[in-house]
Amino acid sequence: MQFQNISEVTNYLYNKLPYFSRDGKAAYKTDIGNITALCSALGNPHTKFKTIHIAGTNGKGSTSHLLAAILQSTNCFKVGLYTSPHLLRFTERIKINGCEIPENYVINFLSNNYSLIEKINPSFFEVTVALAFSWFADQKVAIAVIEVGLGGRLDSTNIITPLLSIITNISWDHQDLLGNTLAQIAFEKAGIIKPHVPCVIGENQPESMPVFEKVAYEVMAPLVDAQSIGEVIYCDPDWIWKPINQAEVRFSASLKGYYQRYNFRTVLAAVKTLQNIGFTIPNFAIWDGMANVNTLTGLRGRWDQIYTNPTVIIDVGHNKAGILEIIAQMNHLTAVKNWHIVWGMVGDKEVLPVLEQLPKNAAYYWCAAQSHRSLPVSKLVEITGRLNLSGKGFQSVAEALQVAMQQSLPNDVVLVTGSTFVVSEALTFIEAQK
Repeated sequence: MQFQNISEVTNYLYNKLPYFSRDGKAAYKTDIGNITALCSALGNPHTKFKTIHIAGTNGKGSTSHLLAAILQSTNCFKVGLYTSPHLLRFTERIKINGCEIPENYVINFLSNNYSLIEKINPSFFEVTVALAFSWFADQKVAIAVIEVGLGGRLDSTNIITPLLSIITNISWDHQDLLGNTLAQIAFEKAGIIKPHVPCVIGENQPESMPVFEKVAYEVMAPLVDAQSIGEVIYCDPDWIWKPINQAEVRFSASLKGYYQRYNFRTVLAAVKTLQNIGFTIPNFAIWDGMANVNTLTGLRGRWDQIYTNPTVIIDVGHNKAGILEIIAQMNHLTAVKNWHIVWGMVGDKEVLPVLEQLPKNAAYYWCAAQSHRSLPVSKLVEITGRLNLSGKGFQSVAEALQVAMQQSLPNDVVLVTGSTFVVSEALTFIEAQK
């Protein structure tokens, strides 16, 4: 089959193949047979470049982009970056040195491999992973930063053998797929730990660290506790890196969320580990990458101010741990008079533990993104009413955002959060106004 344009390709990917963002649990594959078969037929492109593999409940997207930005800043590497999901365009998922995969490459890849894809019947994510690996191999990247889609052990990206594995943290999310205890979830994430490959653990948590230690011991993988390397402290408007037994360093960062301190620490521990195994990463590249990650990689949606007058901030936080960090960030901004929160979320997770964290002293604009996984607005209004959260339901994200912006006064802030889908539609609406 010959696809004519990127719209035909994405329609095929979204609508014909199993797609987790659309289908939820039904699209989740419980083995890596399809991606193994697909990449084998393509000549195993994932074996033709070095990789860094990143898993975790929260922070893996920021960590992936930060590492890619630092490696790009050395000016020595052609750096691939694979992340998910996207906010505006499918091609955001796959980048080399910050440039998105060309639409023509995507069209040709799907056209040339249509029969293979039909035969194997992989998921949307499996095809996208194979596409990324093929482009990286064709472009001869030196190293690629690969973000896990979901979990780790059974994730499609887990066919790689990286130079370094990173697990950012463990918290509650996707329990129906990954397990009902933090230890079970940690075991799934620990599936990316490979024999003799160092693994950086971003947060030393009592429920998960013993799991990581056991798995690492069994495969003789060196385990690096990022918290033992040093700490990152916020010092408005900059940050201070305080490595153990070394002089502290003040640095700037384009990622503004206070919660990024964990990701910064994880990345700096990862850089040190890469240096220890032979990578030349000079200091200027570290701090340039930190200061310019958004420009270098195109990262969006992490405490991201997308509009002024009124101030509109978007954040893709969507689980309990992520929302608690967002609330901590809100409390840090004491100059804000009123918060107007545009909120929607998916309904195929435990919603009550997340909604119970929301602050009572904010005006809420309840909405649902255009996905059948979204929690209906009527249900959201019903639950939040019982929780004494003051708000009104709207038929679309765009309408909720418009009303929130109209009702904001100087020194107020509109925050859009709760779901990647909601953030995506809000960002699309704002971009259309420019």
